[in-house]
Amino acid sequence: MTSRGGDTLKTLKKPEDRLDVFPAFMKVAGRRVLVVGHGGEAAAKVRLLGETNARIVVVCKIVEPDLQEAIDLFETEHLAEDFQPGHLKDAALVFSAREDWDLDKAVVDAARAQGVPVNAVDKPELCDFYTGALVNRAPIAVAITSTGVGPVLSRHIRARIEAMLPRSTGELARLAESFRDAATKVIRDGGLRRSFWARFFSGSVATNLYAGKADVARSEAQRLLNSMADEPGFVWLVGAGPGAEDLLTLRAQRLLQEADVIVHDALVPANVVAMGRRDAERISVGKRKGAHSVPQSEISELLVELGRKGLKVVRLKAGDPMIFGRAAEEMEALREGGIGFEIVPGVTAAFAAAASAQIPLTLRGVASNLVFATGHNAKSETLPDWAGLALKGATVAVYMGRTVAAAVAEKMIGAGLKPETPVAVIENAAHPDERQFAGTLSELAVLSNRAVIDGPVLIVIGEAVGHAAMDKAEPLAPQLAARVVAA
Repeated sequence: MTSRGGDTLKTLKKPEDRLDVFPAFMKVAGRRVLVVGHGGEAAAKVRLLGETNARIVVVCKIVEPDLQEAIDLFETEHLAEDFQPGHLKDAALVFSAREDWDLDKAVVDAARAQGVPVNAVDKPELCDFYTGALVNRAPIAVAITSTGVGPVLSRHIRARIEAMLPRSTGELARLAESFRDAATKVIRDGGLRRSFWARFFSGSVATNLYAGKADVARSEAQRLLNSMADEPGFVWLVGAGPGAEDLLTLRAQRLLQEADVIVHDALVPANVVAMGRRDAERISVGKRKGAHSVPQSEISELLVELGRKGLKVVRLKAGDPMIFGRAAEEMEALREGGIGFEIVPGVTAAFAAAASAQIPLTLRGVASNLVFATGHNAKSETLPDWAGLALKGATVAVYMGRTVAAAVAEKMIGAGLKPETPVAVIENAAHPDERQFAGTLSELAVLSNRAVIDGPVLIVIGEAVGHAAMDKAEPLAPQLAARVVAA
């Protein structure tokens, strides 16, 4: 990881954060792999090896029906005899699934004597290597194992990866392989070449191939290659969401891994920025309400400058870039500078807050409209224009409204909204330190004076808030609540 000044940050992980195993893939195509055993455990290993081009050899005098079915399915060689060390000759790997400690130990000792890596099924203390849950998208493979938690977690993660990787991923990889040499010759710049592959795997090439249009996908790949010879830089305006890593979109995660430079706001958590490519440059522009360390004009100029250098830039913004994210100014600058850009939406704070507090932002018969509002305009004036909309059944989500909460309440009540209208305030939505507060519009004024609430807040106003599950929320005006209890 490099900073703007070029300093290298090095972190030595604690022993508990390091692996006890080194993940690797063994070449087994055309090579003998032994499975010694008679039952279900041996059958499971034969089925796993059946995903490869290994020459599978089962060694056991008598086999159970489950294993016999696997032998027949994968055309496996069966040596109907007791295991002997001579069976290990020319073997790449051996699995012992004899379901007996002493019998498995005998296979392990013989294998180690001949330098053959060995796995004793369900006996990790005897194993030279482990096998994980396998996701096969040949020629791509993903293997997952957990030496501490066990196979249940591995299977759970495998299911998630299976859902993420389309079945045609292997076909896409083979198409990419056919373009590899051409891409290396045509696109000399490493950054541009990374951009080519990023678009190859996420744009129209992949879309057409996954739709079964292989010929169209190949044509699109050729067109993309031809267009990349003199490609300038590119900027993605990416929504980082409310801060939780698992609320980033898959596209945002991928782009963070492909960017040469990540330009991020102060409200984007460090752990999200850290999801970027290790050697990507990180530039903090530190924009916070009332403390803008970098003027917006300079940020826009920086994006254009980086784009003209041929770099791939992720402009990482908290929430969604199109909702109070100053994206319009950056898009205008990029257009004028001739730099290509795309918008990658994120989970905006209103949605994250509503999800955490279970607030139905729209509700049949109660709230048919949703208003996103901000407590200030460009001149830092409290805006009254949207206040009357709540009278028409709208739920109003107010961003950046903590310091002007009293003025917001006054204007909305002045517009005719009832003082007892339900209000929710969510601080640090979707973060581990999230806090929820519930009250009424007449109590909202106290928010400006509550020094203990100093994180980013989202204010939700409207009758729909009364249908939220906020039983555990703190009172917005604790002193007023205490008086009611005392009375």
